[in-house]
Amino acid sequence: MTLASLVHAGADPMAVAAIVNGLKIDEYALHFEPVMRCGLSATKAVVATFDEAGHVHEEGPAPDAHGHDHDHGHDHDHSPGGHRPYAEVRAIIEASDLPTRVADRAQRVFRALAEVEGTMHGVPADEVEFHEVGSMDAIIDIVGSCAALEVLNVDRIVCSPITVGQGVVKAAHGEIPNPSPAVMELLARRGAPSRGIADRKELATPTGVALMVALADEFGPMPAMTVHSIGYGAGTADIPGRPNVVQVVIGAETAPSNSPAPGQPAQLLEVNVDDISGEVIAHTIVALLQAGAHDAWATPIVMKKGRPAHTVHALCDPATAETVGQVLLKETGSLGMRGSIVQRWPQRREEVVVHIQGHPIRVKLAPDRAKPEHDDAAAAAVALGLPLREVLAQAASAAATIF
Repeated sequence: MTLASLVHAGADPMAVAAIVNGLKIDEYALHFEPVMRCGLSATKAVVATFDEAGHVHEEGPAPDAHGHDHDHGHDHDHSPGGHRPYAEVRAIIEASDLPTRVADRAQRVFRALAEVEGTMHGVPADEVEFHEVGSMDAIIDIVGSCAALEVLNVDRIVCSPITVGQGVVKAAHGEIPNPSPAVMELLARRGAPSRGIADRKELATPTGVALMVALADEFGPMPAMTVHSIGYGAGTADIPGRPNVVQVVIGAETAPSNSPAPGQPAQLLEVNVDDISGEVIAHTIVALLQAGAHDAWATPIVMKKGRPAHTVHALCDPATAETVGQVLLKETGSLGMRGSIVQRWPQRREEVVVHIQGHPIRVKLAPDRAKPEHDDAAAAAVALGLPLREVLAQAASAAATIF
């Protein structure tokens, strides 16, 4: 649905197909067709796969990619095409002739899925065996979406909160909760906002959510922009009462003025504490970040009667304020909490992976800074017997050449 929405918004299907051909595989055919969903004109992406006898199998309902303020139907991937281990999917992309940014974006999506599946099944990411996500049409969906972003020259991606359903759904391992454990893990790792509605259809699949959390620069309201085109990508079902589509809006960000433009709304939560240790405060900050806070920190203060104390702060999306606030109260034991709505101006950034003597290190890139992921750099430093500061410097230097 994401791929179809980008084509509907203006990505040339032939240009998209030419990029996807860089995968150097020929077990599929990709085409797009106009459809109507609840009276709304949309585009549907269809991936046909071929078995060993050369028979054509048109895909089943494609994995949908939600994360927009629409409610969607049950579009889960049960198509032919087999399954592949993550290591094989990664190798296919590494051996491809895809443009650098397309390959990097696709690798980020599959890495997010592999890390989540590995955590859920207790195995390293490289040993994860993809089922639905490893099928040929899912690979084409993900790489095709990244190719369409490239054709449209999309540099920055903003997503609205991701809508999820309820009940149970069927997957490769049987019935599982809806939203699925993989979807919830992906949302939790990114701290992405979501909202649930009373619908028993699978409104967000792991593949779709992985596209959103791996590629979105931020979640929130649509930024100030001049709109160039709008696209609607259709799911298989035509659901009465609402269009089963993903909407994408393509445009140019409004040029900044001398005065700051309105930022993203954010909830600031705070408690004053004078009866907990530094260890508890440190644990609280970690717990707040894991609960989805954008940031968390502590400030030393002096309370009544001259007692030294701390203010523990948490900055989060208003949609996650209740969850983050509960963690703040639970971990500090405070008898009260205060809050205010503030604005934040997150800067454009993207994440790349560099390799230092064979060790992968994630690096966040901004126009004036390259910031390596501490945990990745620390693990590489231990493995290589190098000072952490040296590994950080090498990773930052390697990433700076990419931006």
